[in-house]
Amino acid sequence: MRTIAVITVGRSDFGIYLPVLRRIVADKSLKLRLIVAGMHLSPAFGETVKAIEAAGFEAADRVDMLLASDSPEAVAKSMGLGTIGFAQAYSRKQPDLLLVLGDRFEMHAAVVAAIPFKIPVAHIHGGELTFGAMDDSFRHSITKMSHLHFVSTDEYARRIEKMGEEPWRVTVSGAPGLDNLRGLRLLGRADFARRFGIRLPKNFLLVTYHPVTLEHEDPARRFRTLLSALESAGHAALFTMANADPGGHAINQMIQDHVATHRSAQFINNLGTQGYFSAMALATAMVGNSSSGIIEAASFKLPVVNIGNRQAGRVRGANVIDTGPSAPEILRGIRQACSPTFRRSLASLVNPYGDGRAAERIVNRLKTQELHSNLIVKTFYE
Repeated sequence: MRTIAVITVGRSDFGIYLPVLRRIVADKSLKLRLIVAGMHLSPAFGETVKAIEAAGFEAADRVDMLLASDSPEAVAKSMGLGTIGFAQAYSRKQPDLLLVLGDRFEMHAAVVAAIPFKIPVAHIHGGELTFGAMDDSFRHSITKMSHLHFVSTDEYARRIEKMGEEPWRVTVSGAPGLDNLRGLRLLGRADFARRFGIRLPKNFLLVTYHPVTLEHEDPARRFRTLLSALESAGHAALFTMANADPGGHAINQMIQDHVATHRSAQFINNLGTQGYFSAMALATAMVGNSSSGIIEAASFKLPVVNIGNRQAGRVRGANVIDTGPSAPEILRGIRQACSPTFRRSLASLVNPYGDGRAAERIVNRLKTQELHSNLIVKTFYE
């Protein structure tokens, strides 16, 4: 059997991985070794390793790497701890292939640790751009350390080839997160409210906002501007948690303080895949700067107010309204997104990130790819 180690560092990547993980488990020629790390193991982020186990997956190994602080120094130290921890996990598990996703600093540490072991690395969601986040550097660095690339669009495949990666290494798989929509039972309004113990009004905004790590302005100040725009818009809001980037803790505290003083605002620590997609299906619009607003929201024909530069550079559908970070700009975006005319204009929208069959393409390549020396030894493609 071919052993595939999959690295998951947070709720966002685990939801995207799910269709791939299920296919690996169902294939008798493959053995899954799920290595759980980062935010999954942190009580501050909901200790979502429990959700992994509830979904029927075993944590084959754990890498506890996050320090309590999210300062730049703490993030850099966490990367060092992660490199040590992942090296120990690889020594114990000896995987044949390593599967990683995206652009997090925790994921970068996992790939760095794999290089001395000569473990072939397969990377999902390479070739994308996020000009406003340090994730951009991590993503491109992971691409150069990886040996197989599963990209979500043709444009991203071309970009990876421009980075010197040989075309035979690249598979245009589409975004695996969209596979979750095939056969997933979405929760209705009443079921959603009961599941999460909240009040769910007919019209609400789903707010998912993360720190913009390459800008000098304080992330908390930027988020305070967003809260001001939401108050002016007057809509009910359902907030999700910010990630572990520098400034994330401050944003999460501000969300909780805001919810405590605004009856129309609510906060859920961890929605899970079914809950998050259900919220997308039920929301009037989405507001923030999350990649989910760029990649998955189009499948729901959901209007998205995308704030600032964090997702600048990514392919986007006509449902995305890009705004600057000021309160008046955000407010104009929210009003446009909530207008019946704009929502009607999305009736024929097709998601540019694929057909929902990415997992099939990814797993077929993982199990048929010859693990010869040419896979590890890379040349620069002109």
